[in-house]
Amino acid sequence: MTQLRIALALGGAALAAMLATPASAQFFLRSHDFRTDTLKGDPTGISEALPGATDAEKRAIVAWNMRAALNAAALQCQFEPTLLTPQNYNAILTDHKAELDGVWTTLTKYFARNNKTPKAGLAALDQFGTRLYSGFSAVPGKIGFCQTASVLGRDATFVPRGGFTDFATQHLPELRASLVPYGEQHFSRILGRDYSSKPRFDPICWNKKGDWVVKKCGAFNWPPAAVSTSTIATSAAPAAAQTALR
Repeated sequence: MTQLRIALALGGAALAAMLATPASAQFFLRSHDFRTDTLKGDPTGISEALPGATDAEKRAIVAWNMRAALNAAALQCQFEPTLLTPQNYNAILTDHKAELDGVWTTLTKYFARNNKTPKAGLAALDQFGTRLYSGFSAVPGKIGFCQTASVLGRDATFVPRGGFTDFATQHLPELRASLVPYGEQHFSRILGRDYSSKPRFDPICWNKKGDWVVKKCGAFNWPPAAVSTSTIATSAAPAAAQTALR
């Protein structure tokens, strides 16, 4: 009886752990690997360029991009509660509050310096934020974006305070790339757009019992030959890359 109770307790603890953390395959058996090179402190090509920005301001742009992306995910990804995107985002706002406040101050000073009046600077900052958030609209690639934001949002909650900007520099390209839609990477998709490979459904090819009539329509060629595994994209990254990026 004691052993049974221990087993039940361990099983309950394992189940609780599973429910408390986001699953790794909510949508696909194997998702596309969006990991790319780390930024070198310059957001060019990843974010809107701010002319004349200093190195500190460029880092602030990267950090604010990551914050905006995770905020967008918190709003767009609630269709799948196990992703925990709102909870992760709220935790980040608490854990990294001091650093994010500094980032906001840095951006505010940039727009104040590059506009004639304080009012014009605030208006420019507001416009920058609007463009930034709209850039993370994930309608076509919602699944990949939400899954990536879930993982990165979780990881960001474990980043030591003061390290959010470095984390954003490392992972913002991955989050930006996840806006491109991809599907299942483990299996080839037989049902594609090649309608010529579909079986014929006209009555001449089938007898009254529902059997295919070879004499009238030739050999039954469905499903088509499986796609070679060498043509199937995989998400397995080299071990060295995984170590570098994770």
